[in-house]
Amino acid sequence: MTRSTRNAVAAAVAAGQVLAHDCPSRTVLNHVCSRWGVLVLIVLLDGTHRFAQLRREVSGVSEKMLSQTLDALIGDGFVSRLQLPVIPPHVEYSLTPLGREIAEKVEALVDWIQDNYPRVAAAQAELQENSKAA
Repeated sequence: MTRSTRNAVAAAVAAGQVLAHDCPSRTVLNHVCSRWGVLVLIVLLDGTHRFAQLRREVSGVSEKMLSQTLDALIGDGFVSRLQLPVIPPHVEYSLTPLGREIAEKVEALVDWIQDNYPRVAAAQAELQENSKAA
């Protein structure tokens, strides 16, 4: 990587330029906005959960995808993982203060989608009808 490229990447990182091709904030955006990332953040807004509890609440997620999602959110500093020294192993997941901030933003988006889904469904149906008529 050339010096000018490194400087451009550093500038993008400093400013959080998510539209810049090389900005690492795109990875964070992907973690937060993925289907499972959104749902895990929403569930954890209600408090600390164990892995099995999360899996039950996030209907349809596989163990592998839940584990990968949690690892990504932990790596970004949004979720904390606490392993308690008991047998059988007891691991708890909760939002960090940074995670609570982003989860509240994501919750607003989820609330909007849920509240406005009838309008979205109507728009989808209208588009489908127009496509058939054409």
